[in-house]
Amino acid sequence: MANGGIIGPINDPTSTTVTTTFTASGTYSYSNNGSPGTVDYLVVAGGGAGGSNAGGGGGAGGYRTSFPGGTQLSVQGSYPITVGAGGASGPAVSPVSGTRGSDGSPSIFSTITSTGGGAGGIFRDDGTASPGNSGGSGGGGSGGVSGVTNPGGSGNSPPVSPSQGNNGGTGLHNLGVSVAGGGGGGAAAVGANFATSQGGAGGAGSPNSISGSPVTYAGGGGGGSFSTTGGAGGAGGGGAGNANPSPTGAGTAGTANTGGGGGATGHANYTVAGAAGGSGIVIIQAPGYKTASGVWSINDAYNYKKAGQWTNAGPVSVDYLVVAGGGGGGAQNGGGGGAGGYRTSFPGGTKLSLTGGTDYPITVGGGGTAGTAGPGGVTRGGNGNPSIFSTITSAGGGGGASSGPDTGAGNTGGSGGGTTYIFPGGVGPYPASPLGNPAGNTPPVSPPQGNPGGYGNTRWVTPPPSWVMGGGGGGAGAAGTNGVLDGTAPGGVGSPNIIYDSPTVGTPGPAPGRYYAGGGGAGIQTNGPSGTSSLGGAGGGGNAASPYGCGVSGGTAIAGTVNTGGGGGANGNGSPQVGASGGSGIVIIRAPGSANISAGPGTNTVTTLPAPAGGCKVAVFTVSGTLTTG
Repeated sequence: MANGGIIGPINDPTSTTVTTTFTASGTYSYSNNGSPGTVDYLVVAGGGAGGSNAGGGGGAGGYRTSFPGGTQLSVQGSYPITVGAGGASGPAVSPVSGTRGSDGSPSIFSTITSTGGGAGGIFRDDGTASPGNSGGSGGGGSGGVSGVTNPGGSGNSPPVSPSQGNNGGTGLHNLGVSVAGGGGGGAAAVGANFATSQGGAGGAGSPNSISGSPVTYAGGGGGGSFSTTGGAGGAGGGGAGNANPSPTGAGTAGTANTGGGGGATGHANYTVAGAAGGSGIVIIQAPGYKTASGVWSINDAYNYKKAGQWTNAGPVSVDYLVVAGGGGGGAQNGGGGGAGGYRTSFPGGTKLSLTGGTDYPITVGGGGTAGTAGPGGVTRGGNGNPSIFSTITSAGGGGGASSGPDTGAGNTGGSGGGTTYIFPGGVGPYPASPLGNPAGNTPPVSPPQGNPGGYGNTRWVTPPPSWVMGGGGGGAGAAGTNGVLDGTAPGGVGSPNIIYDSPTVGTPGPAPGRYYAGGGGAGIQTNGPSGTSSLGGAGGGGNAASPYGCGVSGGTAIAGTVNTGGGGGANGNGSPQVGASGGSGIVIIRAPGSANISAGPGTNTVTTLPAPAGGCKVAVFTVSGTLTTG
C-alpha cells in the first residue's frame, strides 16, 4: 500500500522539455491539464541601426533570459508574442536634413519586455555629430568635430535586473588624424571606443543553450571610420562597420533573429546610410510530461484537491480597458508625445473568457522619457511602454521629435508622436514639414488603438511675428494637430470610457465618462508679442511649455497624467530645453458580480459597483500585478 491505496506497481510519469521558438510575432499557448505551470524563456529585442559617415555602431537588442538557473515565469493559457524588428536604416546624410536610423523594436513575452537596441550616432555634412541612442544596449557615438567626443548611448534602458545590455562606445574626430565612431553595446560587453584609424568594435553578445545547442545573441554593431578599418561586429549577430576606402562605405546589417546591432558606414561622401539592425527572437522552454498509464493514487488526488488543482472553477467573461504608457514630449520646438495605445471591449465589444482558478499577469506600461536639447546632445522623447492583459497588448505611445542634429519625424506607436521642424535660418516663409504625420495604431489592431501625430510648421519673416513649432501628439480619439501659423498645435483628444465611471481614474473631458490616452501639446518658438501654449488632449495629455519668445524665457512642459497613458508636453526653445515624460498606463477589468476575482499587489483594487451597474466587480491595476480568478 506504499503507493497510496492502489494495489499494483507504481507508474511514475517521466518528463521531457518542449521548446517553442518565435522568429516572428505570434501566440504561445501553454496547456498542463488546466493547471498553471512554469517555463524558461529567452527574449531578445531588435538591434539598433548603425550610424552613417563614421557613425556609431547600432546597439544590440535587450537580452533577458531565465535559462539556465534563473527565475522562471508562471504561465497558464495563451500569450501574445512580439518579436521586435531591427532598427531601419536612416536616409543618407546629405543634404543636411538627413537623420539617423531607427532604434530596434521591443520583444515581449508575458511580463518580460526586452527593449530595442539604440541607434548609432551620425556625423552630418554640416559638421554636427550626435551621441548614440539609449536602449537595451546603447548605440555608439559618432565621429565628429575635431577634438570633441560623442558618447555612446546607455544600455539597460529602462533598467531591469539582471541587466539587459551595455553602453555603446565613444566616437571622436582625433585632431585631424582620424574620424571614427564607437561600437554599439552588446549583451555581455560594452561597445569599444574609437581607436586611431579604426572604428570601435561592437560589444560581445551572450551565449545561450535554451534551444538545445549554444547560440550567441545580441552582439553590438561596429563603428565606422574615415581611415582604413571599420569596427568588427560583436559576436552574436553584430554587423561590422566600414571604412573610407570601401567603394560604398556601407556597413553590414545585424543578423536576423539575433538582435545584433547594425554596422556603421565609413565616409562614402555622405551618401550611404548605416546598416539595419537584426530582428529579435523569443524562445520558450516548457516541461513536457509523458504520464504513465493507470489511475491517480489516493494521495495524489488528495494533494491536488488540497492545492486547488484537482478541478478548475468555470470560465468567467470579462470586459477590459488596457491603456499603455504615453510617449515623452520633444524638446526645442518639439513634437508632443503620442498617447499610449487604447484598447477596450466596453461597451459592446468582444469580451475575454478567463479560466477559473488561474493567475493572469498584468503589465501596466510606464511613460516614455522626456526629450532633451542642449550641450549634452539632442534626444527625442522616448516611447511609452506596453500594457498587457491576457491576449490584449496595447503599444506604448510614440515619442515626440526634438529639433537639432537628430531632427526627424516623431516616433510611431499606439498613437504617433509629433514631428518637429528645423528652422533653416534667414527669412521665409517655408513649406510645411516634409516629414509627414507619424503613424498611430502601430502595430495595427482592429479597432485601431490610436491615431497619427501632427507635423510641425514654421514662418520666419520680417516684420514679426514669426513662428517655429512642432506637431501635437496623437490621441486615442483624434490625430495630433498639425502646426498652424500664428496658432498652436494641441495634442489629439483621448477617448471616454465608463467601464469604471469614477473620478479616481482617467480625467474629465468634453463628453460624459472618464477620458484616457490624450496626446501631448507641441512646443512653439516665436518673436511675436504674445502666444499661448499648445494644450494636451483630454485624457491626460500634457500641456507644452509656454512659447519661447513672447517676452518670456519659456516655461516648463507638463508631463502626461499618471495612469491615463497621456503623452508628455513638448518644450519650445526656452531653458531648460527639456520636454516632459509620458503618463503611465492603466488596466481595468470588469467582471460579473458572481465572479470570484482578486488583484495584487495591494495598490491594485477590486470594487463591487452598486446598482444600476448590477453589482459588477471592477479590478483596477495602476501598477503591474496579477489578476486571480476563483
